[in-house]
Formats: sequence, structure tokens, C-alpha cells
Amino acid sequence: MALPRVLLIAGGRSPEHEVSLLSARGVLEHMPFPTELAVIAKDGGWLLGERALGALGAGQALQGEHPFPPDLDWNRYDVVFPLLHGRWGEDGTLQGFLELLGRPYVGAGVAASALCMDKDLSKRVLAQAGVPVVPWVALYPGERPFLPFEPPYFVKPANTGSSVGIRRVESHAGLEEALEEAFRHDGKAVVEKALLGVRELEVGVLGNVFAEASPVGEVRYQAPFYDYETKYTPGRAELLIPAPLDPGTQETIQEMALKAYRLLGIRGMARVDFFLVEGEVYLNEINTIPGFTPTSMYPKLFQAAGVSYPELLKRLVELALA
Repeated sequence: MALPRVLLIAGGRSPEHEVSLLSARGVLEHMPFPTELAVIAKDGGWLLGERALGALGAGQALQGEHPFPPDLDWNRYDVVFPLLHGRWGEDGTLQGFLELLGRPYVGAGVAASALCMDKDLSKRVLAQAGVPVVPWVALYPGERPFLPFEPPYFVKPANTGSSVGIRRVESHAGLEEALEEAFRHDGKAVVEKALLGVRELEVGVLGNVFAEASPVGEVRYQAPFYDYETKYTPGRAELLIPAPLDPGTQETIQEMALKAYRLLGIRGMARVDFFLVEGEVYLNEINTIPGFTPTSMYPKLFQAAGVSYPELLKRLVELALA
């Protein structure tokens, strides 16, 4: 039986362009199926073939050669692997295009991708279902902010990942500037209460309707918060897998991750992030296209469960075909 042919799409127009290309390197190196690469440049154009591989080596692509949609024979590929972090790749837009083409693809569908990308909407759905989330307020440009909690708090664009555009605010005086930064990246901002003495925990989920959770991992770092540089600079953060937790807390977090995964209709994969404060667990956010860089938690979590990087990719492709 012929092996499935995979089209890996990386890069993208979001601020996470470089992270996506780092992830693509790891996936290309470990993918057990024949795979071709397409890179979306920062201007929205596409690079194919050797030009795409050249962009991967350079670490970024500013200009594309082909307009969207590119002149590709999409029927040559059995599966598309979108590896675009953030807007225009993780938010359901590319997934909708692939649905129109009738091409199977790795990861969550249109609705789940869009819902998980929006920190405000996903929190509303989770909170309504009884999943504990950190208190937050959503704001649009021009609205007068009313916050039902005192500083410190985090101000975030509602639709970005990799901590892009996030600021920790220590007093009300810093709110306006932080909101301006958030609105540079999105038309909606989330202001979220900062929890003190927090431990940051992460769980990988793999599967479609019947999914499995990885061991729980913990992220430790010295920065004021888990920002972009801390996430993607080797040595800035320490990953503990498994996290030093009592069995009951680990099981609670895994069950909560699986509940949220099913509730939001996710398929394929996700990394679910949690806060642990004085024995209380809060779901922070869900990433439907987690990082696959050398410092990324998602593949490391499943390696700790005995699933190698190539085996993880094999299963993701098989889940897409299913």
C-alpha cells in the first residue's frame, strides 16, 4: 500500500511566522511519510519547492512568488499538515479553504480552530460548562474599561499565540498603554487577573473523538511571565516532565484537558495549558496547533509517554485520514 503524501504548510502572515518555520524544520526531519513544503511569506504570497526550503533555512520569508491560492495540484496530496501558528492559519481560515478543496488535514476543524483562537470566546464556553478559568474581561477599542479585579493583571490580544502582544500590568496607570499594544495585534483585548504563586502546567492531547492525554508537564522560568523570548530561546525555561504532582492532581488536570477538548470539538491534537494555585486548577488556554520546535512542550510530553516524534507525526496523519 502506497504511503500517504503530505503537504506541510508553514510560515504565515502572523507575528509567529519564524516560530512556524522552526516547527516545520522538526516536522520535516521526523515525518515518516513523503512530504513537500509550502511556505506562506509575510506578504501572504506562497513559496514552493526549493524556494520554500530556502526560506526554511533562512528562518523567514518576506515575499512570496505565487499568489493565493497557489498553482498546486492539491489532489497530489493525501493529507495537508497546517503548521501555521496564530492568525490566518490556526484560526480556521486555512482550515475553511482546505474544506472547500475537500482535502483531509491535520488538526482541528474550522469552528474549533476559531473558537480556541479567541481567548474570550473559548473562556465563555468553558466557564458555562463548569470548567474553572481565570477571571477576565473582554474589551474593544474605544470602550471604557471596567475591571472587577485589582492589579496585577495581564492584557492580551484576544487572537494571538506565543505570548505575542501580552503585557503584565502592575497598576491601573499602565492599562491604557498595554491595551494600545494589544489592539495593535487584534480588534479585541482580554484583561485577565494575574494569579500569585502560580505553577504553569501543560498537557498534550492526541486523538479525534476518543482522545488520550499525555503526562502533565510543568514550565519553570525566571522571567516575569512566559513571554515569547522565554518560550523559544533554548535554556530560558525548564521543562519538567512529568510535573512533580500528586497522582490526584495529575489525574484531575488530564481529565479537565480531555473534557475541554471534547467540549470544544477539537480533533487531531492540542496542547492544553493550566495554572495551579494553592491546590486550585484553572484552565488557561488551548492551542490547536502547538509548537514543534526544539524547545516545544507538545512533542516532549508524548515522548515521555513513549510516543516518539516520528510515531506522533504518523498518528497525526492517520487521524487526519480517519
